[in-house]
Amino acid sequence: MKIDIVPDLAMRGHDDPHGRGQAGSRPPTVGQLAWRLRALAERPAEWWPLVRFDPTRPTRTRLDHVATTRLWLMAWPPGHRAAPAADGGAEVSTLIAGELREVTIGPSGVAERTLHAGRVRVRGAATPPRQAPELHNPGFTYAITLHAARG
Repeated sequence: MKIDIVPDLAMRGHDDPHGRGQAGSRPPTVGQLAWRLRALAERPAEWWPLVRFDPTRPTRTRLDHVATTRLWLMAWPPGHRAAPAADGGAEVSTLIAGELREVTIGPSGVAERTLHAGRVRVRGAATPPRQAPELHNPGFTYAITLHAARG
C-alpha cells in the first residue's frame, strides 16, 4: 500500500477539510482577531492619518467593518477615564502609544493593571456591570489604541 496517498483518500469528499474555503462565513477566532490587529498595528501609514484628538473625550474611529470583523482605533486624552463600549463579545486590543490603566471594581475591591504598549490583550464576553473595567489615561499625552471584535 502506498502510504503517501492515505491523506488524499481521507480528504476525499471535502472541498477543503481545513475550512479555509469557508473563512468568510465563519466568525474569526480570537487568535485570528489578534493576528489581524497585530498586522494592522505594524502598518501605521494605514491608520495614523485617521487619528482624531479631542481633549474632552476619547475619540473612536472605525477602520473596517466586514460581516465578521469590526476594527477601530481610539485616542484617549490625558487624564480621561471611560468604560469601553460593552457589546457582549470578545474584543482584542493593543496599546500603540501613551499610557493606559485598566481599573476593575469587583466584589473583592479595586484592581488596577497597567497596560503595556505593543502587547495584544483579550477582553472576554461582557462581565456583570459591577465588574466592568474602566480605562484611565494617567499620562500627560494622548494614548492610542487599536481594537478588533467579531462583527
